Amino acid sequence: MKKQVLIAGGGIGGMAAALAASRAGWDVRMYERVAEFSEVGAGVQLGPNVVRCLQAWGLQKALQQVAAFPECLKVRCALSGAELGVLPLGRTAVQRYGAAYATIHRADLHALLHTGVQRYADAQLYQGLAIESFTDASRAAPVIPGGETVVSVRTSQGKEIEGDALIGADGLWSRTRTQLLGYQAPRVTGHLAYRALVRQSALPKALRTQHVTAWLGPRLHMVQYPVRRGELQNLVVIVQGPAPQNLETWDHDANTRDLEFALQGTCTALKHAVHGVEAAGAGWRLWPLCDRPPVRSPEEMVQGLVALLGDAAHPMRPYLAQGAGMAIEDAAQLERALSMHDLEVPLRLRRYAVNRWQRNARVQARSTRNGRIFHATGPVRWARNLSLKMLGERLLDVPWLYRGDGIDSVRS
Repeated sequence: MKKQVLIAGGGIGGMAAALAASRAGWDVRMYERVAEFSEVGAGVQLGPNVVRCLQAWGLQKALQQVAAFPECLKVRCALSGAELGVLPLGRTAVQRYGAAYATIHRADLHALLHTGVQRYADAQLYQGLAIESFTDASRAAPVIPGGETVVSVRTSQGKEIEGDALIGADGLWSRTRTQLLGYQAPRVTGHLAYRALVRQSALPKALRTQHVTAWLGPRLHMVQYPVRRGELQNLVVIVQGPAPQNLETWDHDANTRDLEFALQGTCTALKHAVHGVEAAGAGWRLWPLCDRPPVRSPEEMVQGLVALLGDAAHPMRPYLAQGAGMAIEDAAQLERALSMHDLEVPLRLRRYAVNRWQRNARVQARSTRNGRIFHATGPVRWARNLSLKMLGERLLDVPWLYRGDGIDSVRS
């Protein structure tokens, strides 16, 4: 009889986990709190390490139909506009790492994974229904070799459901995490992200782009890149400032005047890019950024029959562009672990955590460090700019990350 996995959360991490478990031969029941998925969201950068996972899942053709594939990453000074360094992407990334560097609308990535899940008749998605709590029988008594233990969950409609494993992919404010590890609020970073998506055809030609550009300035930076085959441009401006109090539910249309005030002193080219959003009839949305300290042990990702994945396990700052990527890598390793049919389920999940926690911790720590470098002031900023001008590509490339555990972790 096939084993059944219950998945809390139907976002990118949950969809990736559902696809991974289906490929591993498990029945899947996924529960998502929202009744309908929407286009609300922003762009996502996918390094070669992540694209290799999608390729191994048979999603390369689908990815090519919806993503953009920038030829380079340019880093510029937000104050002067001067070019500081360039990292070739495109064919160079494929030659170095076996896969391209892609940029994609978050909704398109979600739909791509959802389509992959729908290929499996034993995968079912329940929307408008959330997992509120769980009881793990394996934690109440030792697992006897060959014995059967289950995890039971209670849904938001009060229904009890049993499964052989539970994957908490329910995001930054994960209820699964809270019950597994105890309540600890996410860490408020003091950084605010203004996000916008604008149709490129609505912009003057000078403001359109088909590559990634990062503008670095004191206590702020902006990133812009194409998504949806290059038809849309994604812009993200991150500034340091106080966050609102109701972090769990807060999200509203951003005040453009506040953004313009934050960008005082930046160069004309950057300001034109920001002004182009409103001129094209688009708007800004504002999110406070939160994270958690780097994962410290496998037990922070797995205990018994319950595993955490993606932001539920390791929310990170966006300064390495790997938040969605680490969730997809998690799912790749989860597939490998769930496929170890000779092992009891707790041991399979333990193997997943052992293979993931250190890499996730390293990416979390490097993301935080990058934020300090991006937003540097004074002598540190000058040294950063000089280093980029001298060493450019060597500083911008991340071989340990892009060579990571992508294709090697997934069954072909």
